[in-house]
Amino acid sequence: MTNVNWQDLIPKEKIVEWRRHLHQNPELSFKEYNTSQFIYDTLATFPGLELTRPTETSVVAILKGGAGEGKTIALRADMDALPIQEEADVDFPSLNEGVMHACGHDAHVSMLLGAAQVLSGMKDDLAGTVKFIFQHAEELVPGGAQEIVDAGVLEGVDEIYGIHIFPTFKKGTIGIVDGAATIAADGFYLKIQGKGSHASTPELAIDPIIVGSELVQALQTVRSRSVKSSENAVISVGEFISGQAPNIIADTAKLSCSIRSFSEETRDLIEQRVKTIIEHVTKAHGATYELNYIRGYSPVINSHDQAVQAKESATKVLGDALVYDAETLMGSEDFSAYTKVVPGCFMFLGAGTEEDGCGYFNHHPKFNIVEDSMFNGTKVEVQLILDLLGK
Repeated sequence: MTNVNWQDLIPKEKIVEWRRHLHQNPELSFKEYNTSQFIYDTLATFPGLELTRPTETSVVAILKGGAGEGKTIALRADMDALPIQEEADVDFPSLNEGVMHACGHDAHVSMLLGAAQVLSGMKDDLAGTVKFIFQHAEELVPGGAQEIVDAGVLEGVDEIYGIHIFPTFKKGTIGIVDGAATIAADGFYLKIQGKGSHASTPELAIDPIIVGSELVQALQTVRSRSVKSSENAVISVGEFISGQAPNIIADTAKLSCSIRSFSEETRDLIEQRVKTIIEHVTKAHGATYELNYIRGYSPVINSHDQAVQAKESATKVLGDALVYDAETLMGSEDFSAYTKVVPGCFMFLGAGTEEDGCGYFNHHPKFNIVEDSMFNGTKVEVQLILDLLGK
């Protein structure tokens, strides 16, 4: 390696500037036209990058090392925002009404742009290839990651890494899970069709509230009686709507449910049991139903070797005090589309706690981060590439 301390090359002011520009100009999933163009134009100012547009609103930059052949390593950042009206107390709030970077994707893009700038200047010290993936539409199922995979971007890739930023986690820390980093997030929308009547003549009715109530109770037995005791799962009915008056038995009821699981086997089992319970309970009462069962993103499974590598690189550049063994996050992420294809590791970056003014978690209208935390994300991304491809 050269004698230059590459950490001094991290464009900290630009990372903050990029993040604030993106934060003020958020775009929703599959509509990131200006965002992707900004990324493309910024990358075009860095030397040695080959730029492609695998989908309409994504960007991939390829850096081929000048020190010979080697692995191909991918680094990924997502770029889309959420349909949320911003309430965060910042000097650079969203200029798009009802749209906000409430999940930190503006920070992800800025960190990876910083890594791309540093590494493009170190091209001759790398043996192998880096693919910088700036991905669209993480927030909206079926997600942009699968489109990236379908476009062939991961062909020839040996390993992939990603970082997600989280307020309420200690600023600048990196958490790494060896195994399931996130869970599968599925769910359903159910309409129960019964038969209404006046409350004084219940014998004439098929009460959808009775049917729905029995379903809510029966669904809880899936976790307690069907899923292996060694595995975790959550089934939560979050919405139950029926009726408009105390003396009228309604015709219909609507239920919605969130289902979370850690393995594909358990995920399939829960779906089968839920559908069976709904069918039999409604039939027993003479009701009918319409079910929309939605399978979201699969669990992100960090491969052992890549988790070990990520922890080693993060510790090397940040020190032991800022790197820890994290627990599985009870959210979902379409990074799982990548880890189904190639081994990889998805890391958690702390962005500050309530003491830092960051007491609101992702997807909250008051979401905010300590911007200095982004620099540690860039450091880890660069260090990973140097460890894997540095001559």
